Amino acid sequence: MEYLYNHLNDLLLILKVSSYFADIISHSVLFIGLVLIIILVDYIIRKTLLATFSRIAAKSKTNFDDIMVINNVPRNVAHLIPFIIAYKFIPNLFFDNIFLQDFSKKSILVIGIILTLIGVRSVLNSVKSYFKTLTYLKDKPVDSYIQVIMMFVWLTGIFAIVAIISGISFWEFIAGLGTVSAIIILVFRDTILGFVASIQVSINDMVRIGDWISFDKFGADGDVIEINLATVKVQNFDNTITTIPTYALISDSFKNWRGMDESKGRRIKRALNIRMESVKNLNQDEIFKLSKIQLISDYVIHRSKEIERYNQTNLVDKSLLINGRNLTNIGLFRKYMETYIESHSAINKELMVMVRQLQPTAYGLPIEIYAFSSDKRWKNYEYIIADIFDHMIASVANFDLLISEPSILRPINK
Repeated sequence: MEYLYNHLNDLLLILKVSSYFADIISHSVLFIGLVLIIILVDYIIRKTLLATFSRIAAKSKTNFDDIMVINNVPRNVAHLIPFIIAYKFIPNLFFDNIFLQDFSKKSILVIGIILTLIGVRSVLNSVKSYFKTLTYLKDKPVDSYIQVIMMFVWLTGIFAIVAIISGISFWEFIAGLGTVSAIIILVFRDTILGFVASIQVSINDMVRIGDWISFDKFGADGDVIEINLATVKVQNFDNTITTIPTYALISDSFKNWRGMDESKGRRIKRALNIRMESVKNLNQDEIFKLSKIQLISDYVIHRSKEIERYNQTNLVDKSLLINGRNLTNIGLFRKYMETYIESHSAINKELMVMVRQLQPTAYGLPIEIYAFSSDKRWKNYEYIIADIFDHMIASVANFDLLISEPSILRPINK
């Protein structure tokens, strides 16, 4: 470069250009020429690499190379040779000026680090996109792992740039960071918490992409669509997006419905309140009437005979209905609903089926259905519940029972 400079400078001096302007013009012409050469080399290499990658991607069976092309990996790699040319020759243009020579070296190194960071980011994005296409990794927080690696890469790049600009050795600069470690921890507190949380969430398999979770504290109730270093994105059933801090998954309580999805049924647990004044013992005429209900006909006949034998054996005075043992309308109603559910085609008979009486409240006596639907899809699940309770509500009158109405019977405020 010094030879070209001297030759050009001598030519300008022959043309009667002052030595001051000859120096400036010589440096400028050589600098612009070198920049144009670097741009041309970059263009040729970029086009060549892109064409080569595209041909390889078209012939290969894996889609990883296609993803690399989409994420501009060939283009970013193509900058390597022009960078080497720039670092080798541009500082030599300023052989007679140590300040400009040093400044150009540092500037090119900084640009090189930035180009390297961009290249590494494109490779990591390619890896992330490829991993998401793998079936066994679709529900894993791949974003979190890539972000952690990228965070360390960026920090290393930033530290290297600061070290180059300040003129301090990279390792001396890293060692000096120990003195400000408390400030670093404070600045990156959420990132550190998110990183630790991401590892725990993954190791303990607490949440996967695609899981349905309910997180009342953040108003989230829907499917997990993304898990990254700082946040977890949940698409609620109204299609809104709720963002939850990743570390909240290990510090707060939430509900993951994956167990229900993986089980043999989805739980039905709902109650109907019966007005307690409608509960009564049954006389013979009422028992005879209820014995015509086919689902409990055999049960009513068997139980009434058993009770009658007991009362006769113990000489119970049945002039009053309350004496001895009796069938009640609420008891037969529970038995009827249990038999009805056990014969329902949408109920999983391998899991628990129960109709139980809960503790009375100011709203009445709750009769709860506890069972599991075979179909776990939300829409079908709600249809099954509605079908059961439609029948339950319609059947109450056959047992001379009344449903509690909150507008009529309110809890007593003390």
